[in-house]
Amino acid sequence: MSAVDAVFKIIPTIQDYDWGKVGEASKVAQLAAASKVPGFTLNAETPYAELWMGTHPKSSSVLQSDASTTLAKHLAAHPELMGEQVTAKFEGDGTKEGNLPFLFKVLSIQKALSIQTHPDKQKAGILHKEKPDIYKDPNHKPEMALALTPFKAMCGFLPLEKIVHHLLTTPEFTALVPPKLMTSFMVSINNPERAKSYLKDLFATIMTLPESTYGPQLTALVARYKAGDLKAGELRDVVELVLKLDEDFPGDIGIWCAFLLNYLTLEKGEAIFLGAGEPHAYVYGDIMECMANSDNVIRAGLTPKLRDIPNLVDGLTYVPGPGTKHAVQPTAFSSPSRLYDPPIPEFSVVMTALGAGEADTHRVVNGPSIAIVTEGAAAVSWGSGELQVSVGDVFFVGSGLELSVKASDQLVLFRAFVEA
Repeated sequence: MSAVDAVFKIIPTIQDYDWGKVGEASKVAQLAAASKVPGFTLNAETPYAELWMGTHPKSSSVLQSDASTTLAKHLAAHPELMGEQVTAKFEGDGTKEGNLPFLFKVLSIQKALSIQTHPDKQKAGILHKEKPDIYKDPNHKPEMALALTPFKAMCGFLPLEKIVHHLLTTPEFTALVPPKLMTSFMVSINNPERAKSYLKDLFATIMTLPESTYGPQLTALVARYKAGDLKAGELRDVVELVLKLDEDFPGDIGIWCAFLLNYLTLEKGEAIFLGAGEPHAYVYGDIMECMANSDNVIRAGLTPKLRDIPNLVDGLTYVPGPGTKHAVQPTAFSSPSRLYDPPIPEFSVVMTALGAGEADTHRVVNGPSIAIVTEGAAAVSWGSGELQVSVGDVFFVGSGLELSVKASDQLVLFRAFVEA
C-alpha cells in the first residue's frame, strides 16, 4: 500500500436512540450534516444519539472512496495498516479479521441513559454464550467519556458516609430500607470488607422493590421536591438529579440511584473512565466516548429496554468513593495536544486544539487510529501525503506514521488509537 493510502476518510454511522438530543441541537446531527454523510438528512424531530466510528459488526464504518467496503474488510485485506504488534496482541479479539480493539463515538444526550454496567471479559463470554440475542459479543467494554460540552453523569457508588447522610435526611428513601439492614449498614462503615457486602445488600434491596412499595414513596418525594420542601441537610444537587430523572422516566425505580451514586458535572475537556462493574448513567450533554470494541450493556433502570437486574447486582464492584476517582487527567502528547490514557490496553485518546495557522506534530503511533474533526479545518500530512479535513470529517490513520496537523481555522480534533 502507498503512503497516501495509509490515511483516508471513512463514513461513520448514526444511531437515533430515544435518549438523543433532537434535530439541530444534537452534536451528532451537526457533525453528520457538516460532513455530508451520504443519505443523511437532518430531521428536526429525530433524536440523534450516537455517531459510531470503527469496525463493530453492528454498525461498521465504510470507506468514503468505496461505501460498499467496510473498514473491517479493508483492514483485514491490508493488515499492515493495523500493525503486526497490535494484530498479535489483540488476535483473540479478531484483529486479523480487521476488527479494531476499540470503538470511537460521539454521544449527544438529552434524556438520561440507563442505570448500567459493563461486564468483564469472563462475564461477557458467559453472557454471550447464554443470551447471544441480548449480549451480542464476548468482549468487555471499559469506556472513557470526554466532555465536549458541560456533561452530567452518575458514576460509581458514593462514599459510604454520604449514603448514610441520605438515609438520615431523606425519609422517603429511609422508608424503603429494612431497619435491620439500616443498622447493619451504618455500623459497617468503618469495616471496609463488611461495608462492601452491606452496600451490595442495600443496592439489591432498593433495585428489586415492587412498584407497590417504592412507587408511593417516590411520588411523595418528587412532589415534595417540586414544592421546594427540603428537610435539613438535603442536598440541592440530589434534588436537581431526582427531578431530572423523574422528568425523563416518571416513576422509574432507577431514580433512587440518585441517593447511591456520585453525580458529576464535567466541563469541556474533562474526562472519566469506567471499568468493568462500575455502575453509571450518563444524564445530559455531549461527549466523545471511547471503549473496547463491544456493545455489551447490563441495565437495571431508567430504560424501556430489557432490565437484567440479577446480572447487574452480581457484577458490580461495590467499591465506594468520590466521583473524582474516575477522573482521567490528561498529560502532554505533543505541544499542545493532550493525551487521555486510561488504565487499559485497548485505547487512548488525543485531543488537539489549534488556532488558525497553528501546527502540531503527532509522534509515530505503532498502531491504528481513527480521528474526527469537531471544530474548524486543517491539513493533515504524513510522508509525501496530505489530506484536507474539516468539521465532521472522520479519517483513519495507519500504523507507524508521524502525523502533522496544520489548522486553517480554529481546530479541535480527537484521535483514538491503540499501540502495543
